[in-house]
Amino acid sequence: MRSTCSVYIDTGYLLASAATRVTGTSLRSGIHVEYRRLIDSLVALAQDHSGLPLLRVHWYDSAHNGVPDAQQQRIGELAKVKLRLGRFGYEGVQKGVDLRIGLDLVTHARNKTSDVFFLVSGDDDLTEAVEEAQAHGVQVVLFAVPVNGTRPHGVNRHLIRAVDDLHVIDGAIIDDAALKVELDAAPVVPTEPAPAAEATPAPKPGPSPRDLATSRPIPAPAKAPAPVLAYTSATGTTSYVAAEYDATPCDEAAEALTAELADQIADRVLTSFLTSSDEKAKAALALSRPSIPRDIDRALLLDACEAIDVYDLPEQARYRLRTRFWDRYDANAAG
Repeated sequence: MRSTCSVYIDTGYLLASAATRVTGTSLRSGIHVEYRRLIDSLVALAQDHSGLPLLRVHWYDSAHNGVPDAQQQRIGELAKVKLRLGRFGYEGVQKGVDLRIGLDLVTHARNKTSDVFFLVSGDDDLTEAVEEAQAHGVQVVLFAVPVNGTRPHGVNRHLIRAVDDLHVIDGAIIDDAALKVELDAAPVVPTEPAPAAEATPAPKPGPSPRDLATSRPIPAPAKAPAPVLAYTSATGTTSYVAAEYDATPCDEAAEALTAELADQIADRVLTSFLTSSDEKAKAALALSRPSIPRDIDRALLLDACEAIDVYDLPEQARYRLRTRFWDRYDANAAG
């Protein structure tokens, strides 16, 4: 069997990184992508880098209930492209994509389908799968998207250490295939329905003796203080001090995301959304408050993680970022 190379594309990473390069934020709706051109460029790069012909491109993305939309169907119909879909779980969280990539890397390496695997991703969850594939004699090369020159965007350090080589692709590949979407930048704030006219209330009878006897307010009992976990342990696990009593990296990450930085991130995401969305999408955003649509929320979190160089944003920082987003939305609407 002749030697070949294979390409494994984490679509979420690729499009978020492309959007960051083109618009300054990872919001995927902010760019229009020529998918055939982008895939062809990555295939040509993989073949030139390895000196081997392509066996197949594996395209990993999420879909509602695992059912491909029209764009995903067109991608799956491209020559030598295998569509692999996960699904959206609770609150729009992507499910199954990383698992599919990891299983395919290991299975294909075990079956020796190709000699060189090119992985387009930055996810730490793939580190163990990469090492297992290498144990079967496969070379794994990481393709990263450049942002701000030649710096790779959103690639975890554990994954970089695991792969055989990190190759930052030419930014022209992204620039030729991804274009910034610019529609109407004016936000749409839905008008509140006019309140219904109130009927003149009928006069109420005076209080009865029973009402007077029971009208005195009864004071509420004092609320007992909530218990606070300071130290915990369980059989078979390591004991630890609770976060409130011990400084942790999460505390440092929360402090790194200052209000000023959160405003900058929120402004970039909001600007990209407003310039790339139609009136219906803008109205839907306003009506979703205080919730944030999953694509916008995902962009906020990804941009914040990249800005403060963490893999997972602590809850305190998430709360601050989401609050500042709506503050910036109000400021934009007022302006």
